[in-house]
Amino acid sequence: MHIAESFKIAIDAIRANKLRSILTTLGIVIGVMTVVTVISLISGLNKQVSDMFSSIGSNVIYVQKWPWVNMGNDWWKYRGRKDITAKHADAIRRLCSSVELVSPVDGRQLRITYKTRKTNPVPVNGATPEYQTITGRSLSVGRYITTLDNSRKKNICVIGTDIVETLFPNEEPLNKIVRIGSVKFVVVGVFEKKGQMMGQSMDNEAIIPFTTFRKLFKRKGREDITIAILAKDKEEALDEVRGVLRRIRKVKSGKPDDFSINTQDVLMDMYNKITGAAFIVMIGVALLSLLVGGIGIMNIMLVSVTERTREIGIRKAIGARYKDILYQFLTEAVVVSGIGGIIGIILGVSIAKIISAASNLPSAIPLWAVLLGFGFSTAVGIFFGIYPANKAAHLNPVEALRYE
Repeated sequence: MHIAESFKIAIDAIRANKLRSILTTLGIVIGVMTVVTVISLISGLNKQVSDMFSSIGSNVIYVQKWPWVNMGNDWWKYRGRKDITAKHADAIRRLCSSVELVSPVDGRQLRITYKTRKTNPVPVNGATPEYQTITGRSLSVGRYITTLDNSRKKNICVIGTDIVETLFPNEEPLNKIVRIGSVKFVVVGVFEKKGQMMGQSMDNEAIIPFTTFRKLFKRKGREDITIAILAKDKEEALDEVRGVLRRIRKVKSGKPDDFSINTQDVLMDMYNKITGAAFIVMIGVALLSLLVGGIGIMNIMLVSVTERTREIGIRKAIGARYKDILYQFLTEAVVVSGIGGIIGIILGVSIAKIISAASNLPSAIPLWAVLLGFGFSTAVGIFFGIYPANKAAHLNPVEALRYE
């Protein structure tokens, strides 16, 4: 028999036992559906997170009192560290040859008001002109902070699109006077929209000159700032910055740093660990479902072999060879599992899109995920179909013909 004829016989056998075939494929459907759904959601999330982290910049370094991750139970230890100050930023600018740009950054959550409209408290950061290049933020209209603005401590601000939508729904924001806290500021620029990350808006901030921020909004007794750095060579800059800060802060040899150097690599490592663990767990669940589905296929195929023993005897009596019977039943097992795989792929893609639409979680369906799901299902059919097919192929034709 040719493969095409084996396929036709397999389809006829499935049609003859529709309910049994549906129940047999259920485990395959659940397993493939889980694989495709998880891969789609994680792939979409990976792309969004990668885009966000790339906006931080691969050569951007942040020197801070606190680490971004792995704080654990050491909160009091980090709290007891000496503040990072503007003097440290000046020292890095002067002494680190592998550093291209440096900007001190300080910030608070403050409410912004325009006439009768006002925002909820939003991040208001004080920074120098270099901060725009370091962060790679573009403007949709207007201009950024200048060196003159910073040296003269001018009351000007650049705002995000969320603030524009709240305060200026029907007006142009440029050159309008707003109040940050209780102080008047002139809007000189608007950032380009960046969208959301993990449900949080990235367009809900305002930037003012660093010197203005320190004059108006600095907390009493608090010198701590963040130092944003754009490196010419990241690895060299990390070593230089660490050496300069240890020397300035008088950290003894052999003692750990009393400051944190944060980069996008730290966030990416943490993210990969979280998603990697989730991915392994979900793949384990999917493989368990596929195993159950495979056992179901083997069980049903054994039942099918028993039910069709006389048919097998007739086929062998009129010339069917060992491989003809083997191909027939193996094809049937693969068709059953393959149909389950296709249904699982369709459901997985649909569920991923529904979750994405309902929760703002991104989804992406890579071709390899679809091929992987189908490949898993057909591999299960082959693996668990071999034994029943081999048993059918080895039946003695005389005994098979006698079977009632």
